[in-house]
Amino acid sequence: MAAGGTALAGLVAFGLFSVGCSTGGTGTRDEGPAGSQPVAQITQQPSPSGTTPPVRRVDAVRLLKSDPKVGERVREGLKPCAGKAYPVDTSYGSMTGGRTADVVVNVMSCADSVSVGTYVYRADDDGSYKNVFAAEVPAVYGTIDRGDLVVTTQVYGSKDPLASPSGSEVVTYRWASDRFTEHDRVHNDFSRAVEGADGELPVQSEPVAPDPADEPAQPGRN
Repeated sequence: MAAGGTALAGLVAFGLFSVGCSTGGTGTRDEGPAGSQPVAQITQQPSPSGTTPPVRRVDAVRLLKSDPKVGERVREGLKPCAGKAYPVDTSYGSMTGGRTADVVVNVMSCADSVSVGTYVYRADDDGSYKNVFAAEVPAVYGTIDRGDLVVTTQVYGSKDPLASPSGSEVVTYRWASDRFTEHDRVHNDFSRAVEGADGELPVQSEPVAPDPADEPAQPGRN
């Protein structure tokens, strides 16, 4: 009887094990893994920190007026267009790897809303801002694109109206060795089929760089 009882217990245990491992049911998986088996866990990876510098808002008009590298013509035209609104666009972004976001300032004329100057300011460790790029030519506009400075200048022929330039120059600058250097240049010729005549393309002026003694931008060709 003892032997029979032992055999019967073994058969019961085997039956329970077979039911737990059958493909038709969830079996022991409902109870979790065995204590000695590793538990698979999905851990959400934290996003990288410190890659995006904080944005510190600036008074762009005050920054321009206190900057000796801003041309006299632009400075004299820097006046409110209506009420207290100045014709100034300001963008913030990371281009130079500083602790604080860089500032791109575009100055436009009140009469025709055409940009007359583009400037980039980089924050120093003491909180002040330094002019690291300047372009003072008609119809120039600077933007930040994925860490690069992109400067677009409209190209006008001798008979082109203000609203219809002959083409454009799009120059991409990258920060290297404490200055912006040209990385890519694209020239676009616009169709003149509507006007019925091709305008003569003038020689494109290069942006005006700040004083070399202050390690300014070098927007000319490399």
